[in-house]
Order: sequence, then structure tokens, then C-alpha cells
Amino acid sequence: MRITVNGKVMEGPWKTVYEVPVDPKRKVIRILNGFQIEKNVPLQEGDILNVIPKGIMPDQQELESMMAARHTPHVHECVKKAKVGIAGLGGLGSHIAIMLARTGVGKLVCVDFDEVEPSNLNRQSYFVRDLGTPKAEALTKQIQEINPFIQVESHAVRVTAQNAAALFSGCDVVCEAFDRPRQKAMLVNTILDQLPGVKVIASSGMAGYDSSNQIETRRVMKNLYICGDLVSEAQIGNGLMAPRVEICAGHQANMVLRLLLGIEDV
Repeated sequence: MRITVNGKVMEGPWKTVYEVPVDPKRKVIRILNGFQIEKNVPLQEGDILNVIPKGIMPDQQELESMMAARHTPHVHECVKKAKVGIAGLGGLGSHIAIMLARTGVGKLVCVDFDEVEPSNLNRQSYFVRDLGTPKAEALTKQIQEINPFIQVESHAVRVTAQNAAALFSGCDVVCEAFDRPRQKAMLVNTILDQLPGVKVIASSGMAGYDSSNQIETRRVMKNLYICGDLVSEAQIGNGLMAPRVEICAGHQANMVLRLLLGIEDV
């Protein structure tokens, strides 16, 4: 029987999953052809089996094989080659970056000039230990704890019309995750003008606690997508709260994934 175990082609006399040898001292998770199994099942020629010890960080080949197994087939191969930029690492950007790291995007460009402050903790992916730390630095550490094999290019600088193209050069997709409308417009216009092959996913409208279903992804131009409800602006009496902000971040991250897979429809 020839099967692939943790990314390596192996031959053996095994007829069932549980016959493939594992360290008897370790509790393991078994994933067969992308599905975690809880009982012994027959093996077939060409099967892909991942045997992951619990509580231990696997090496790069094993981790990537495990991620590929858990994803839809051929997704990991696409996202591993991609480079995605995130402009602004607040409530949207910090969560977008974490989702893309868990998805296995090979290189992330994370840019924000600001530091973590107490008011960020209600909706951003930071911790008390990060207070006073540049967001780009704190987020890079989080990503490394999720997947140490992802390349993170972090910049603790303010994005401007003068440096945006250089910061995000080579990216397949750039996510706009700013708070202020003027910054949003500047980034979108600069990227579309100076990096014409790059897709931009912007955001507009995720404040408060109105229905989650009002947040949508829209394609407004060939290379421009907008996520949000387009109306819920942060203002007195209608603040930014974790649930809707993270829902919008999820829309942006999912659209990134679709674009990396060649799917341009929303």
C-alpha cells in the first residue's frame, strides 16, 4: 500500500488507518483525505493521511501537510504562494491578518504606525501584555505563534500617498483597514493608480450592533471590493464593537481567499 503520511510518500503493508505506526506514548489526531476520523477505517492506494501528535509543534513540512489536509483540496498550494498587504492593524486589520495567517497565506505585509492602547482591547486582536507595543510588532509575534513559517513583513510607519506603492509592491491583494474616510480614499486611489494589477478590498460601515446580515461584500470596480453595510459610521452613540467589526474583517479575509483562488465574484 502506497500512501502519503504527513507529506511523505510511504509504502507499507497497512490495510487500515490504525495500522500505520505512531508513537504509542503520544495522543494523536488522524486526518484522512482532509477529514478528521475518530475510528479505524480502511486505507486505499493514494490516500493522504496526517498523524499529528497533540500538544507538539510539528516541523514545517508536517504543519503544511496538516493544513493542506484540513483545507479544501489544492487551497493550500495557492495561498502559500500569495502575498497580501494589510493597511491598518486595528479592529479590522489585526483580525484580517490573523485569519489569513490561519489560512496559510505565505507572506503578509502588515503596516500601521500606531501602538496598542487600552481602548483597542474592546475589538482588536491584542492583549494587555501588548500595551505600548507597536501594533506591527505585536501582531507579528501573534502570527509567529500561529504559524512560524509564514513570512511577515511589518512596518511601523504611516501609510501615505508617497509610500503606499512601495510598501505594497508585489502584493496580490491589499486590504484597506483604516478608520478615517480620507485615509481610506487615499489608499484605494493610490493602489489602483500606481499598482494596477493589485486587487483592493476596502471597508465601509461596521459600527454599532445592527444586524450582522446587513454587512456584505460588493464588487464596485474591476479591482475594487468593499465590505460592510456602507452606512454604519462610528460616531457618538454608535461605537465600534467587536462582533460587527470582526464580521466585516471576516468578509474581507474571505474575499482575499476567493481572489487568491481565482474567484472574482463576491
